[in-house]
Amino acid sequence: MFYTIKVKDYIRVPPSMFDLTTKEAVLKNIKSTYENYISKEIGFVINVVTVGLVKEGVIIPGDGAGYYETEFELLTYKPELNEIVFGKVRDITDFGAFLDIGGVEGMVHISQSMDDFVTFSKEKVLSGRKSGRAVKVGDKCRARIIAVSYKDSNNPKIGLTMRQEGLGKLEWMSEDALVKEIPVEKEEKPKKKEKD
Repeated sequence: MFYTIKVKDYIRVPPSMFDLTTKEAVLKNIKSTYENYISKEIGFVINVVTVGLVKEGVIIPGDGAGYYETEFELLTYKPELNEIVFGKVRDITDFGAFLDIGGVEGMVHISQSMDDFVTFSKEKVLSGRKSGRAVKVGDKCRARIIAVSYKDSNNPKIGLTMRQEGLGKLEWMSEDALVKEIPVEKEEKPKKKEKD
């Protein structure tokens, strides 16, 4: 889920930035500190939305930099279990597909790419044996988050599945809808004749 989070923090402005207005200097330092920041509590920081109140600064002896108590808003993405996400296949390897889900990357293991026996080809394509369906780089897909790990805080892992109904390559959704709309005619069994 995407969130806007209000934050209060003391922002350090080095003397080399004293020629800028206070708000400009504070904004540059917020961006350098918070953009691309990742934590288990707030998720992935995508962007600084706004800078609100910037209080009068304090210079700490020995440092020479100004510290400004500041309120600002961040746009964050925090992946939630069972959340449905849309993404574009960025890469395919012999063990699965990597989806760009909006500034964050998730991985679909080969066994979770479709409800079929899946093979990997050297052309970076995952193919279903029975269904004939294929996933390749550049395909747009819908997936469900099944695992989130912050074990390595610099590189969190997001596990995805596309096996369930309504998930997978977007073209599959329209194919499945067409199949459901086509009425299947049932053959009538011949009626048994009643004995007199």
